Order: sequence, then C-alpha cells, then structure tokens
Amino acid sequence: METSAEQITQPFAPYNPGILGKIFAWFLSIVFHPLFIPVIGVAGLAYTQEGYYLGMSTTDKNLIILRVAVNTIFFPLITVLLLKALGFIKSIYLRTKRERIIPYIAANIFYFWMFLVFHNQPDVPPITTSFILGIFLASSLALVLNSFFKISMHALGMGAILGLTLIIIYTGNTGNVFLTMMAVLLITGMVCTSRLMISDHTYGDLVSGLAISILSQIIAIWFVLYV
Repeated sequence: METSAEQITQPFAPYNPGILGKIFAWFLSIVFHPLFIPVIGVAGLAYTQEGYYLGMSTTDKNLIILRVAVNTIFFPLITVLLLKALGFIKSIYLRTKRERIIPYIAANIFYFWMFLVFHNQPDVPPITTSFILGIFLASSLALVLNSFFKISMHALGMGAILGLTLIIIYTGNTGNVFLTMMAVLLITGMVCTSRLMISDHTYGDLVSGLAISILSQIIAIWFVLYV
C-alpha cells in the first residue's frame, strides 16, 4: 500500500501499545532527548572511535565531554526552566511551534559558542568540532522551518548521530563502524517510532528532521576540514 501525501502530513495513529509500550516510548524519548545528543555523540567518539583521539589522555577527553555537557545541556535547560517560570512558555515539553522559538535561539547561541571554542583549539579533534557545528546548522534551519511545521527535535538529534556515523564510515576510522551503524539505525528507528506513539508528530516531521541533520553534518565536516 502506497503512502499518500495526506498520510505523511497527518499525525500517526498507531495501535494502542498499552501502558508498558508507552512507558518504554517515554523512556527512549527521555534518554535520547535532543539536549543529550551532543554529549552522547562526543562521548561515543571519545570511547568507541578512539582513533580520532590518539595521544589524548582520558582526563582530556572527559574535560571535552564535560564542556559539551555544560554548554549544550545545562545552559539550554536552565533557559527553558526560566522561560517556564516567567510564563513565556506553558510547558517544558515545548509542544507548540511558538514555544520553541526562544529555546531554539538560546540553544543555537550555546551550540555556536561551543563550536567557536573547539574550532580555536587545535587539540580538539576536527570531527568533534564538526559534529557540534552540524548540530548548530541543523538547529538553525529547524528554527526557520518552525514557522511552517513542527519539525521533530528528536529526529534532528538522531539525524545528527546518523550523520556522524556516516562520516566515521567515510573517513575509514579503525573502530567497529559496522556494529556502530547497526546500533544507531536500530535506536533511531525506535526513537522515531516512540515519537509517533506519544506525540502529535507526522511522518514528515520526522523524515525532515533526519534529513536536515544528516545533511548538516556533511556540510559541517566539509567546512571544518577544507575551509
């Protein structure tokens, strides 16, 4: 059966997964929340693709991860909580397009700052710098598209991880990229399915999020390596 354009732009209406299914969907949505994606990606690079971090001590790698966590989790989260406390948004879940505007702008500022810091420090692996830049590019484009439809932030996050994995495969790093790709594809499918189950996202919201982030990662690695 072919999928019509109307189906793509309409909220998904799956079978009732039951309470356990919904709990698992919420669990995936929280663990792979967009706020955590930069740290997940950088930590994954540091400890599963160590060829990019040759000569770097464990302490130095952990400091990079910590800096990413502070700038891409702590500061954006504080921003959202302040917006909620001041009444600018009704829910920390940012369910409407309007509620997402200021958090998008704030997150983009922190993403770009993190990119500038890493870009000016030659000891930080280029793929880490490009990963953060790719997230900034995807988030910036999502901010623009937010005026037209509610693109899935979870799909943006998983698309960033997918794009990063494709770059790892292309650059031929010695890590076990096959198992990494299989795991990333499986988790991406599960996270996107969970968003269809417990949110009002459409297929188009998810596909566009994945595509934008993958393309952003490709543009970012080209910029960091060749510009």
